[in-house]
Amino acid sequence: MASLKDLRVRISSVKSTQRITSAMKMVAAAKLRRAQENAEATRPYAERMERMLGSLAQSAVTAGTAPPLLAGSGKDDVHLIILVTSDRGLCGGFNGSVSRWTRKHILQLRADGKQVKLLIIGRKGRGIMRREFGDIIIDTIEDTTKPVPMFETAAEIAQRARDMFEAGECDVCTIIYNKFVSALTQDVTPQQLIPFALPEKDDADGETTDEQDSGLESGAVYEYEPDEQEILADLLPRNLSVQVFRTMIESFASEQGARMTAMDNATRNAGDMIDRLSTDYNRMRQAAITTELIEIISGAEAL
Repeated sequence: MASLKDLRVRISSVKSTQRITSAMKMVAAAKLRRAQENAEATRPYAERMERMLGSLAQSAVTAGTAPPLLAGSGKDDVHLIILVTSDRGLCGGFNGSVSRWTRKHILQLRADGKQVKLLIIGRKGRGIMRREFGDIIIDTIEDTTKPVPMFETAAEIAQRARDMFEAGECDVCTIIYNKFVSALTQDVTPQQLIPFALPEKDDADGETTDEQDSGLESGAVYEYEPDEQEILADLLPRNLSVQVFRTMIESFASEQGARMTAMDNATRNAGDMIDRLSTDYNRMRQAAITTELIEIISGAEAL
């Protein structure tokens, strides 16, 4: 059984931990506010670019003049997966959930006879995935969120994926990340980057979901200047960088939300533990005082 000194030391230790978790919660809350604003500001631009690119891509596919980033390599034997995680821990199940989803996806691709290559963004993702998939990890990119995700970093990652595709080292590139919903909720989301995934059509009226949301008519005729090939040649690489940047922004906001929630729970648990330890300490102290009083009274009566 712990002594009074042991309980005092443990209470002091838990209080120190509580101060640290409380400070981390406040820091994460401050970062979350800015990250959420950035994520919400980035979404309309990225979604609109996808919508515009989808309209151009459908015309190019129909005409048979689609560039490689749109048409693909003609096969899907080699898959490059970009996994977005964090460099730091103490963020609950943020890294675990996206890693588990990626693991299932890799196993499914292998079961289908595909070759998989893994590019990891974030130190924690490598620590989790190398235990089982160390042989397919081609590289780990760290410190991409110091102090915040930068477009230049996203452009470098997108260029690397593009270079691998053009060199024939991969046929399909998919990025997997946590999409920010709220401070309590993050959704694991896969997004195919190469080749560009055309919006799915609704069988009922032949319009895409994006066209319905934006009010565009599928039967409208557009004239592009310069021609569609030049626009696609410029937009496809740019869209690749924009989508990677968007996933990094979403993942960063999700990380801060998960960390804030985890540190809030840790602070509450520390408070509960302090209350329990304080109760035990007071009971033992009272028992010790009572024992001393009994000994003093017994000694006085013996005299």
